[in-house]
Amino acid sequence: MRKLIMACVLGVLIMTGVSACGQDNQESGQSYTVYFVDKEETHVVSQEHVTQTTQREALLQELIEAMGDTSERPEYISSLHSSFQGYTLNEGQMNLDFGEEYLRQNAISEVLCRAAVVRTLTQIEGINTITFSVQNAALIDAAGIPVGVMTADSFIDNAGTEINAYAESTFSLYFANETGDGLVEVDRDVIYNSNISMERQVMEELLKGPKKNGNIDDEQGYPTINPTVTILSVTVKDRVCYVNLSKEFLTPVYNVTSQTVLYSIVNSLVELPGVNKVQISIEGNTDVTYRDSVSLTTQFERDLDMVE
Repeated sequence: MRKLIMACVLGVLIMTGVSACGQDNQESGQSYTVYFVDKEETHVVSQEHVTQTTQREALLQELIEAMGDTSERPEYISSLHSSFQGYTLNEGQMNLDFGEEYLRQNAISEVLCRAAVVRTLTQIEGINTITFSVQNAALIDAAGIPVGVMTADSFIDNAGTEINAYAESTFSLYFANETGDGLVEVDRDVIYNSNISMERQVMEELLKGPKKNGNIDDEQGYPTINPTVTILSVTVKDRVCYVNLSKEFLTPVYNVTSQTVLYSIVNSLVELPGVNKVQISIEGNTDVTYRDSVSLTTQFERDLDMVE
């Protein structure tokens, strides 16, 4: 009887120990959101994924595999394209390289998949920005513009779980003329997240500059804004568009006049419905003189006299 009691006590202790270990493992696990594309390819959906891995490389591999595995989720499409070839990671900058088959996706599906991948992987500590390449060449979007660096903020959630379907619009953008003292108008077709305001999207397109790929459909004009500028915020109130930029805006990098830079922004934004004037600030401050010649306290209006 004593042996039987001891065996029962030992069994209870073992089971308690196993249970405790299981609880410890569960507590040490981290929860990540893995993003996929729905079957209709209209939006991005999410699935929680708990991992016991804390080492960055192993965690990265696990999330990459999770994005590619939809065997238990038939209503989802893998967000990681089958032509994925590998990645590099250097000082917080991650690049994912794909084969040429990646370019055969339709434009909406490509953007949705890219959004899902970026939002999934930038959850990992130490991965700050992501770029895509195809056969080691920078990815070009549907408008022929290099996609460039992406962060989680490049793609905005809808109701916390989905990313809206993408819209397509034509924006009238103004870039510098050849001599840098005037503007030329360019109409650009853009596919963008419908949760991002058109005003902010116009600023993003201006930062990219004119499309120049050596093709017959290259856009006219020359860039105006320092490409290292960060767009801190873009809002509209009472038909005035308030654009808040980082301090890099004050450092010119192109041979263009102050008026050309400012009215590149102003004329492009005033083309949008609901915008009559533009107020530019630098890190929240309007008490700034741009290039020692133009006060940013001004609310600028359209100036078509500068347009060729």
